Amino acid sequence: MHELSIVLSIVDIAEQQVALNDAQSVEEIELEIGQLAGVEWDALDFAWEAATKHTVLEKSSRKLTIIDGKARCLECGQGFSAPTLFTECPSCGSFFSDLLSGKELRVKSLTLI
Repeated sequence: MHELSIVLSIVDIAEQQVALNDAQSVEEIELEIGQLAGVEWDALDFAWEAATKHTVLEKSSRKLTIIDGKARCLECGQGFSAPTLFTECPSCGSFFSDLLSGKELRVKSLTLI
């Protein structure tokens, strides 16, 4: 389950920011995760519950924004929605595309207290 390592990395980021800003903890954390980042949502929730205990994120609220996958066909240049990594171009049927969004995995903001 790589979701646990993702959450542990998020905890590290939050703890570094709390220390740098002489804060006590995190009130709210906002995450952006792409639908193509390979994250299992139930596993992320389970890992979050376990990994944030006794940390600066224990009592924080979590806001999660899921970013849709989007791609551009390398054959015809058409932009399209890509719900999977191997979505064919709806215009020409090619599987060769450049992924424009959907693999993001970032902490967008922290509200410190």
